[in-house]
Amino acid sequence: MIELHFEQQSVKIDAGELVGYQVNGHEYIHQKGKPGWRNSDTEMFPIIGPTAEAGFQVQTPRDVAVQDQHGLLRELDYELVSHVEHIAVFKKNYKANTPVPNSKYPEKSNKSQLFWTYDFEFEKKFVLGENGLEIRFTVRGARDTPFMLGYHPAFNLVTTNPIIIAEENAITLPQVLAVGNRAFKVIGYEEVILKDKNELRITTEGFGNFMLWTEVPNMVCIEPITFYPYDVAQKNLHDGFQFLETGEKEFKVTLTVVD
Repeated sequence: MIELHFEQQSVKIDAGELVGYQVNGHEYIHQKGKPGWRNSDTEMFPIIGPTAEAGFQVQTPRDVAVQDQHGLLRELDYELVSHVEHIAVFKKNYKANTPVPNSKYPEKSNKSQLFWTYDFEFEKKFVLGENGLEIRFTVRGARDTPFMLGYHPAFNLVTTNPIIIAEENAITLPQVLAVGNRAFKVIGYEEVILKDKNELRITTEGFGNFMLWTEVPNMVCIEPITFYPYDVAQKNLHDGFQFLETGEKEFKVTLTVVD
């Protein structure tokens, strides 16, 4: 377990997963073992969304890849690159067409192994400071590498009527629950505010959208995404790709407690 500290803030990271963010003693991250989800955060890469109806196949410019829901990055282990008092850096590397065991097999998938048709390096950097917790994601690979990216953190809820604010839109927990597994889409925004016991601002760079998901009243996932996958048929999931214009691209998510 790695810990970061800055003034009244503390962060806990377990093998690259954000498992705790406390400010003045209040925990903002959903805790493993509580109802709702078995994780605290993860990433969706190189695709977002389900693939079962497409036979777990995703078309890329090079060839067809085999991907389960939300991609294969989550099946790889993070390597710790560096750690100082306020900063921790992790990375994952993947070689094109390398088979990766699928943790959803055989209970939820008939594909025992997954693969992608491009090399990539994925870096996750935590920076704790005056403006809160910044999480930077850097995607590295060959020019024109296709990908989607989504960040999937789960936030702890302690009141009965939390609200997610996206400018003029106020989204209630019952609205999110009603959408179910498709997730509530919030398109065209780089910032939302979670109003619960306290207010937490989630600001992003590079994503452009969010989707919201939960099945329980004690947590909610507020997920920055580059593409909302349920707007297309699963066989056309490749319509959501963006492409590396150079050798790398950076995305940011900042969590800030609003005074």
